[in-house]
Amino acid sequence: MSEVKPEEISHPAMEQLQGFEYCIDSNPPWGEAIILGFQHYILALGTAVMIPTVLVPMMGGSDGDRVRVVQTLLFVTGINTLLQSLFGTRLPTVIGGSYAFVIPIMAIVQDSSLAAITDNHERFLQSMRAIQGALIVSSSIQIILGYSQLWGIFSRFFSPVGMAPVVALLGFGLFERGFPVVGRCVEVGLPMLILFVVLSQCLFFCSYQYLKNVQIRNIPVLERFSLFICIALVWAYAQILTSGGAYKHSNAITQINCRTDRANLISSAPWIKIPYPLQWGAPTFSAGQSFGMVSAVLVSLIESTASYNAAARLASATPPPAHILSRGIGWQGIGILLSGLFGTGIGSTVSVENVGLLGSTRIGSRRVIQISAGFMIFFSMLGKFGALFASIPFTIFAAVYCVLFGLVAAVGLSFLQFTNMNSMRNLFIVGVSIFLGLSVPEYFFRYSMAAQRGPAHTKAGWFNDYINTIFSSPPTVGLMVAVFLDNTLEVKDAARDRGMPAWVPFRSFKGDSRNAEFYSLPFNLNRFFPPS
Repeated sequence: MSEVKPEEISHPAMEQLQGFEYCIDSNPPWGEAIILGFQHYILALGTAVMIPTVLVPMMGGSDGDRVRVVQTLLFVTGINTLLQSLFGTRLPTVIGGSYAFVIPIMAIVQDSSLAAITDNHERFLQSMRAIQGALIVSSSIQIILGYSQLWGIFSRFFSPVGMAPVVALLGFGLFERGFPVVGRCVEVGLPMLILFVVLSQCLFFCSYQYLKNVQIRNIPVLERFSLFICIALVWAYAQILTSGGAYKHSNAITQINCRTDRANLISSAPWIKIPYPLQWGAPTFSAGQSFGMVSAVLVSLIESTASYNAAARLASATPPPAHILSRGIGWQGIGILLSGLFGTGIGSTVSVENVGLLGSTRIGSRRVIQISAGFMIFFSMLGKFGALFASIPFTIFAAVYCVLFGLVAAVGLSFLQFTNMNSMRNLFIVGVSIFLGLSVPEYFFRYSMAAQRGPAHTKAGWFNDYINTIFSSPPTVGLMVAVFLDNTLEVKDAARDRGMPAWVPFRSFKGDSRNAEFYSLPFNLNRFFPPS
């Protein structure tokens, strides 16, 4: 056996991922870009439908109210996505609803003054107005941290060894939304999971070159459009099961997760309805509720920062400079403000699943995301057509999440290539932060499920919201642990081990010539808003 050379054992660190045909500022042909954009729109429906499905009935809302909230959330998601891709970080990210806001919103819904209202519709309106007020006030935190550049200054404490666990936890921490949901309807979810893995990676048959060259105008159809193909096939399969009476005698939970006709979205949706600001009435403001909502805004800020780093890598862009991160957070604060004004019932953050889809399709184009935002705005106004796509069983989305969340987690781990993983210091930081980032939120989740309240249960409701929200977020716990340890443990002479030489050139906007190519504002606006 010939002697193995050192270069054959290790792989050199690479700033950009291989195998991407279109990066952030290159665009596929219009036909291909439209289909890819529609895929991102379909994927965003999972969160846009699931959050109102959980919250609106708790607020006393009807099916009609739920449909309007879904429409409003999609409409604002489209607007926020356009604003972020044009004037924010300019990364190909979808800005959708955030589960981080669920805990403080449930605290508002369960407030004694609102729970005492006997009329369900009136209780829904008053609850929505209280949520709007809290979102409007708390949005100022991200706006201030973003446009004052404070978050950019803080981001200078981030290094590859500190951010790798945070981005990894962005994917790993969402495991409850993966196979546990697939298991609620295995006969639909499992075929979707298997089919999506097989088609997106072109397994088995492609190794024999049978279908690997299935192309239309040199476009690899199975690789690029696997999500669209899989959802169409499995949705049709689920419709056949539903029409054939497979769930006729099943329990209520199985029918909700498996049937395609239990969402009641199509029958409740109007043909045309354009969401508008203050459509639920004037917001109401409460200091305690607003303080509690700030905790979710901080969690959203941290999760979005991790998502921006993952999206930059999957879009073959340079790591976002400090100024760009701050600019993106500022615009995200405006997005939460719009959520409060329009009444989406939830705050916003970067959609992790759509970041994962960039890697699955190997297309990191900004234009594709902007087209998907157009679909969101268009179908949110055409109620019946939007409700048709929104009636896809959530089990199908959960099967896709199993792949996409795992992909985002792997992107986080890929940052470790810039660090010295033979260092016990780095091993300690990465291991402890990932373990605590999974273990602490799991404790809060199990405690909440058993006691029907969070571990923090004092007379100060806003304090309870802070503790229960922050420590229920894996990326937030991971960032607190990783960044603290990374900046306190043997910091002197550890810059190279931490991976700092790989990131320092991108800290400032002018540190690398490619920053201007990827992140400059459109319409030559950099003349009026120069990078600081």
